Amino acid sequence: MSTQVPALLDGLVDDAAVFPPGSAALPDAVAAHRRHRDAWYAGLVGPLLVPASKLPELPALLAADERIAVGVIADVPIGRLDGMRAGVDRRIRVRQVEAAVARRGEDPQPGLAELVDLVRRERDTASGDDGQGLDVFAEIPLTFGLMGALDRLAAIRAEGLPIAAKFRTGGLAAELFPTPIELAAVICGCRDRALPFKLTAGLHNALRHLEPETGLVHHGFVNVLAATLAAAQGAGLEQVAELLTVTDPRPLLEAVEGRLGRPRPLWVGYGSCSIGEPLADLARLGLLDRSRT
Repeated sequence: MSTQVPALLDGLVDDAAVFPPGSAALPDAVAAHRRHRDAWYAGLVGPLLVPASKLPELPALLAADERIAVGVIADVPIGRLDGMRAGVDRRIRVRQVEAAVARRGEDPQPGLAELVDLVRRERDTASGDDGQGLDVFAEIPLTFGLMGALDRLAAIRAEGLPIAAKFRTGGLAAELFPTPIELAAVICGCRDRALPFKLTAGLHNALRHLEPETGLVHHGFVNVLAATLAAAQGAGLEQVAELLTVTDPRPLLEAVEGRLGRPRPLWVGYGSCSIGEPLADLARLGLLDRSRT
């Protein structure tokens, strides 16, 4: 890992190049991910995210001595993920599996129960190193049954199963973007349950902003970082929500800069189809510097 990436930003951005709106072809995504892994900012970049249905295509794109960490995104029913790691090429480390447990408006509990059963089967059949290093993320809609699902996840983690939460913070329609108070409630809800979480969609840029092409207001990933740090330090819902609304970088930098040398609490990271955009924003804000040692 590059020493030029501070601990607070380590592994912040998973490489979701094959997913919309980037939608890169898998060979192009693998080639670009290889360049990211060899770059000075390598520590910023998490695993390459690959749809489960595309995982069999990955070995043919790797060199004989190459190793790659991937996150598998379930684009197939949860039941079809059963035993998927057993047949994966040894050059590929499946570091995480992410699956939606419900659509918006649906009760997330049945899908969550199915995912829990899958993880238990994987744990019971794993041997040696196969059972280590795998994290599972249950994608929960920010609608009906949310807090009940968080309670269930917290109970599951207390049993020792490595399942955490995942939430969407954007998409192609306005209703897919949570309001600051809604996102703050999720962050505080995870804080109160000691529950790690991931985010995805709409977080390409550091600061909250209006996207001119769509007219949609996007959350900023530095806003989320500052809000999560505040929540971890005991801030209330209103204070966390306020940090999510900020468009001036100065108060966010004040909240973040003093913590750069320490690991990120709660927030595991987020998937972005662009690595270049967050990289450029972090450099522009002075949070990521090629000359840093």
